[in-house]
Amino acid sequence: MSVLVTGASGFLGGRLAQVLVQQGEQVTVLARPTSDLRHLAALVGGPIRVVTGALTDDASLREAVRDATIIFHCAAASTDWARVSVYQECNATGTRMLLDAARHASRLRRFVHVSTTDVYGYPSIPCAETGALKDAGLPYNRTKILAEKAVWQEAQQDGLPVTVVRPATIYGPRGKAFVSDIAALLRKRQMIFIDGGRATAGLLYVDDAVAGMIAAARSPAAEGQAYNLSDGSGRTWKEYVSAMARELGCKLPWINLPFGTAIGVAHTMEAPFRCLPMPGRPPLTRHAVFLLGRNQDFPARKARAELDFAPKVSMNEGIARSVDWLKSVS
Repeated sequence: MSVLVTGASGFLGGRLAQVLVQQGEQVTVLARPTSDLRHLAALVGGPIRVVTGALTDDASLREAVRDATIIFHCAAASTDWARVSVYQECNATGTRMLLDAARHASRLRRFVHVSTTDVYGYPSIPCAETGALKDAGLPYNRTKILAEKAVWQEAQQDGLPVTVVRPATIYGPRGKAFVSDIAALLRKRQMIFIDGGRATAGLLYVDDAVAGMIAAARSPAAEGQAYNLSDGSGRTWKEYVSAMARELGCKLPWINLPFGTAIGVAHTMEAPFRCLPMPGRPPLTRHAVFLLGRNQDFPARKARAELDFAPKVSMNEGIARSVDWLKSVS
């Protein structure tokens, strides 16, 4: 098969491209001229074809999808702080333009859209796939909802064969938000717990995420379906951060904030960055507080039943591999 992966310069898309090649697939990646593809360097020009362009460039999109039988749309602005225009362009506009191009992919058998459990709006109790998509007032959450709605609309109106996966907290080697960023905060003694870190983290090791995505792409029954993806371990943020601190030889976080206080502090810290052309980012964001303070262990029973989704990497093993990578690049 010929497979297109968007976002292959990133964490999840990059690992997906590597695994697909290992499984004998011919892979095309869409990448900007400035994208860092060093993790794929040994494969480029062989089993990986690079189309230089962007999600907002129609010509490069048409070239990228030309022979695709499966499209994995992993590209997104997923950071907890960026300009609203960045989220809009990458998540909403980019997805719509890729869907437009996919209509012209005559061999296409499946369009797998990588969404997120953030589309549920950070509910107090994690929900199944039937839960409503809720705008929580954060640009990442809002634009990922817009992207999903565009995917479902394309399926309903034009019959595009789509599957949506909604991973929770993906971590592993090359991971940024939940690996390198947390490690940096631990080393600087700036990592915080929300409500003592008791919220479930909704962990999913990157290779398990990739396995779930590939299973969703290859299953005929998955067309038109959405799937939560998490390992179901119920591990908390305190357990995760503490295990990472031990592997790194760092002290445990000393800052602990109640959820309500943390939201207020984050809102205050964000204000000047929203209103003024200030460089950098707030020390704490509402997005981060929601992720660390609300349970993220969204049930993946549907994926287990319909896709034989069975995460294999434990938290301790996943953290050990992640820290080995951190040490190798430091």
